[in-house]
Amino acid sequence: MEHQIQSVTRANYPEIMEVWEASVRATHHFLTEEWIVEHRPLILNQYLDMVDLNCVKDADGRLVAFLGTAEGNVEMLFVHPDSFGKGVGKALMQHAIKSLGATKVDVNEDNPKACGFYKSIGFEVTSRSDLDGQGNPYPILHMTLKPQ
Repeated sequence: MEHQIQSVTRANYPEIMEVWEASVRATHHFLTEEWIVEHRPLILNQYLDMVDLNCVKDADGRLVAFLGTAEGNVEMLFVHPDSFGKGVGKALMQHAIKSLGATKVDVNEDNPKACGFYKSIGFEVTSRSDLDGQGNPYPILHMTLKPQ
């Protein structure tokens, strides 16, 4: 199935937040409830406006995945758990690479499925940070797209 990539407007933000939270809860088991609650308003009121957003919607028009990029970096990619394994994340990443020039992504080391996903589409770990971008003890793997 071909997934149609669509741009996102602020009107989509409530759906984006639903996808973000469902995805985080399904994949980021190392995060605390406090962290999730603390980050909801930051994502909604700051981070979404800092990236170019694209999404995929299902046949019913429901937003099921989104991608945020900035300056050649994939800053966020979240897929609703109901859409895991359906090629939605891969379609968004191919769009990011081919149409948006994305060559880098940071991923939580404690999210092995995400690490494996990015490796499967051609990214490799180029460095590691012990702390995330906010200074929390969540190690980050910095990945770069391998030259073709």
